[in-house]
Amino acid sequence: MSALQKLQEKIEQWKVSHEALKAQNSELKSQLEGASGIAEAQELLKIELENKTSQCASLEENLSSLQAELAEKDAEIEKIITQVEALLA
Repeated sequence: MSALQKLQEKIEQWKVSHEALKAQNSELKSQLEGASGIAEAQELLKIELENKTSQCASLEENLSSLQAELAEKDAEIEKIITQVEALLA
């Protein structure tokens, strides 16, 4: 085999390797873009979760306040019932 043929073979091997590397590079770029999109989606979900947690805490505070107010009103009603019963007796 002549030196020229050996060089041509090497060049053909490099071309094949180059095409394979280009395909791998393209695939890796696609995966990287997908990973970037996933990271952004996770960040948005994290922010949404923090907002929902804050809303939940606010609703729990409102519920506690309303329960306390209800207990207070129940006590007032019981007091009025007792006074009415005392007046009727």
